[in-house]
Amino acid sequence: MLTEICHRNIVKLHGFCLHKRCNFLIYEYMDKGSLFCALSNDAEAQELNWGKRVNIIKGVTRALAYLHHDCTPTIVHRDITSNNVLLNSEMEAFVSDFGTARFLDPDSSNQTLLVGTYGYVAPELAYTLTVTEKCDIYSFGVVALETIMGKHPGELISMLSKPSALEMKLKDVIDQRLGLPILQRETHDVILVTTIALACVQYTPKLRPSMQQVSQQLSISKPPLAVSLHEISIQQLMNQNLYLVDNN
Repeated sequence: MLTEICHRNIVKLHGFCLHKRCNFLIYEYMDKGSLFCALSNDAEAQELNWGKRVNIIKGVTRALAYLHHDCTPTIVHRDITSNNVLLNSEMEAFVSDFGTARFLDPDSSNQTLLVGTYGYVAPELAYTLTVTEKCDIYSFGVVALETIMGKHPGELISMLSKPSALEMKLKDVIDQRLGLPILQRETHDVILVTTIALACVQYTPKLRPSMQQVSQQLSISKPPLAVSLHEISIQQLMNQNLYLVDNN
């Protein structure tokens, strides 16, 4: 599968070595390591300004849209995390680690063992054990929120059903190490990405958008809300999810 995948936002497999005692996969080298490490280091996190963070999310979007919509059969990664998003010297994002990836069989139930990384696994996998593209989309939403917040959004996601969380302001949720975005374009992008990410982590799989829809929404020029970043609440962004729902 890896030898057939060719996309600018997926780490390239150059070759492999098989030995009776060990196996080696030889990948393209990523200078800046993982997104997780970059966000965990204060100096590197500040180097990841809002524009770079949005571009990272767009890169992951392109990679997943390719796997879900341009590959036949569809490929589901099953372990999209900030550790498996690698950065090159230009801070461009590359999806890596396809050790748990699998093809989706339209003639099968696609039931599987529960795999993935705690905190990124879609909730439905715990009781259905059926893998779909929506599982990757949930994980993508977690990574997108993590990129905007500068930390894993587990606490926020667990509180989304509570009124107190919905009243929180976006300005208080985003990574405080960067400060608020100043440029109008960056402000628009942060609002849009957060809106999309919240749609992707919805508990009900059918309410999540497809990666094709996510890609389309990231390319629009109109902001989801025409209000100041200081005024926007999580509840307002959650209400904007309606225009992202996948009806397929």
